[in-house]
Amino acid sequence: MSVSDVTARISQIQAQLAQLSPQLASSTAAASGRTFAAALGDASALGGSDSSGGITQSSLLDDTVGVAQSADGAVTGTGTVGAAGGPTGQDVVEDARKYLGIPYVWGGTDPAKGLDCSGLVQRVYRDLGIELPRVSRDQARVGDAVPSLAEAQPGDLLAFNSPVSHIAIYIGDGQMIEAPRPGKDVQVSPVYDTPTAIRRVLGSADAAPSAAAVGATSAVSSGPVSGVPYAALFNEAAAAHGVDARLLAAVARQESGFDPTAVSPAGAQGLMQLMPATASGLGVSDSFDPAQAVDGAARLLNDLMGRFGSTPLALAAYNAGPGAVLRYDGVPPYPETQRYVTSIMSMLGAN
Repeated sequence: MSVSDVTARISQIQAQLAQLSPQLASSTAAASGRTFAAALGDASALGGSDSSGGITQSSLLDDTVGVAQSADGAVTGTGTVGAAGGPTGQDVVEDARKYLGIPYVWGGTDPAKGLDCSGLVQRVYRDLGIELPRVSRDQARVGDAVPSLAEAQPGDLLAFNSPVSHIAIYIGDGQMIEAPRPGKDVQVSPVYDTPTAIRRVLGSADAAPSAAAVGATSAVSSGPVSGVPYAALFNEAAAAHGVDARLLAAVARQESGFDPTAVSPAGAQGLMQLMPATASGLGVSDSFDPAQAVDGAARLLNDLMGRFGSTPLALAAYNAGPGAVLRYDGVPPYPETQRYVTSIMSMLGAN
């Protein structure tokens, strides 16, 4: 495959991802005004009950968080702080220096294990009380644009490549702190190329998520469920683990059609279609026991919501695995996963 072929394929995938959010929005709108129980009955026709074993839940139950996107794909409500009383660019640089020498680990967000480029950036800003998205592509859209490197200030973010695949923290004098690539450590490097984007997080306007932004990000109305199988279990697990009971019910409908004996060709088991290794990691000894399955799935979804910051991305990770969401910086371009996410979001759009 030639370079031009690869470039064309990347553009095609990006277009598919960009189209998904409007699809979710239209599916949600179509379900508006209908009861949740009724929506569960037929909204999954968009994707059908899965039971396909597409879940790769066993990967990386560690400290990964934070992609928040509005319906049009723009990062909203994350990664900024008002200028008054907030941290300075020098604070960012000093905090970043603490991580010099930490090994690069792809997908790494824990300094005790290793950091990748966006994990480093997210960690530094989190230390200062500012939550940034998880992946470099989204980090490269927070804050305010800086026209050129000549106007960059310490603490600004430098993004590289198109689409963005690397990000670093500017420290002044043409240098930056970065987690460069496997086999390297977090280091001070010269700014070796013209950045694709330069973003100033500190002092930018969008300091906190608005209620509208949160609604667009999650598209989930919380509350107990009734009129569906296993409603009591969904409500109990929701209260215990901070997950919307409607989300649990919708996942069960999509995964198994509420069949606690379902087994997928890939070996996913029970009401919530947990893979055996995932179930073991969640402390679920019997995936065919609805109570254990729902409780385990609630803990898993709570983890994924915390890691990725939005319901569509958490669902994509439940279906395709967290690694796939990180790899594609969003919902993976797998038809099954896109149908899965769209179907469940449609169910959740019911009143």
